[in-house]
Amino acid sequence: MTEETPGFGENADKSDVPSGATSDDAAPKAAKPSSEEGPAAPAGDTESKTSAQDSGVTGLTAQLDQVRTALNERTADLQRLQAEYQNYRRRVERDKVAVKEIASANLLSELLPTLDDIGRAREHGELVGGFKSVAESLETVVAKLGLQQFGKEGEPFDPTIHEALMHSYAPDVTETTCVAILQPGYRIGERTIRPARVAVAEPQPGAQTVKGEESEGSAAAEKADEKETGGPDEG
Repeated sequence: MTEETPGFGENADKSDVPSGATSDDAAPKAAKPSSEEGPAAPAGDTESKTSAQDSGVTGLTAQLDQVRTALNERTADLQRLQAEYQNYRRRVERDKVAVKEIASANLLSELLPTLDDIGRAREHGELVGGFKSVAESLETVVAKLGLQQFGKEGEPFDPTIHEALMHSYAPDVTETTCVAILQPGYRIGERTIRPARVAVAEPQPGAQTVKGEESEGSAAAEKADEKETGGPDEG
C-alpha cells in the first residue's frame, strides 16, 4: 500500500491561501467607481435649467423697469409739488405786500387833509414854533410809511395821475402842461392815493398853424437864397 504525503493531493491547490481566509478574499478586488464622478445629467435637464435662468432674468428686468417707472413718477410728483409750493409762497408774499399797502393807504388817506393844511400854512409862513415841530414830525412819520408827494408846475399833464380843475390856453406851451398845483398828489409805491389837482394850459388853437407857416416860409427863403448864390459851396 502507498502512503500519502501530507501537502499533496486535494489540499495542494489551497496551499497559497492563508489559514482562516476565505476564497472571496483571495479573489482580486474590482475597481470601484469614484464617488466624485456622478452620473451624467440628461440634456433635457440642462435646457430646463437654462430656460429657468432666462425667465428669472426677464422677471428681474421687468421688476426693475417697474421700479424705475415708479421712481420717475414720484420724482415728477415731487417736482410739481415743489413748483406749486414756490408759487404759493410768492403769492402769499404778494398778498402780504398788497394788504400792507391797502392798510397804509386807508390810514394815510385820513391824514391827507391835515397834510394839506400843513402845506398851506407853510406857503403863508404860518408854520412856526411848536406847530412847525409837530408838522415836521408828522411828515417824517408818513414818509416812513411810504407816502410820497408828487405834482410840480411845468410837468406834462398825465390824466392817470393828474386831475385838471382849471383849463386855459398859453402861447408858450407846446403841449398840455400843468401850470399850477392846486393840491399835491400822494402815492404809496405804485398805488396812487390821490391824484394831483392842477390847473392846465394848452397851446393856443392857431399857434401851431402860424408857427408851421413861419417855418415853411423860412425854409423857402433859405432855398431861394441858395439858388441866387449858387448854393452854399459856391457862395
